[in-house]
Amino acid sequence: MKLKGRNKVSPDFSMSSMTDIVFLLLIFFMLTANSPNALDLLLPKAKGKSTNTQNVSVSIDKNLQYFVNNERINGEYIEIELKKALEGQEKPTIILRAEESVAIREAVNVMDIANRNNYKVILAVRPN
Repeated sequence: MKLKGRNKVSPDFSMSSMTDIVFLLLIFFMLTANSPNALDLLLPKAKGKSTNTQNVSVSIDKNLQYFVNNERINGEYIEIELKKALEGQEKPTIILRAEESVAIREAVNVMDIANRNNYKVILAVRPN
């Protein structure tokens, strides 16, 4: 008496569909993930509302002199001055004003300080 079934179940399956799903998930998470090392830059718009938040202005002139709220300071102490000026604020924001001739590394130095201390940076530009 023959008790074996005629239809055999194949234990093999195709990995291509699983690979496609994993690849799509990888793309989705890469697009939606926030980079923790990115600087939070807010670019100003030509037409917009003004806010009532307390901001600190950092200016860099062509002679590489630093000013915090129009007060001249040494470039080595800029982080200390920013911490003093932004202490106790709910959403600390820095308005960065750098002349066109200033090297980008000077502006990036201020942005790096803002990134380390979780301050927002607004890059000031002149209107067209």
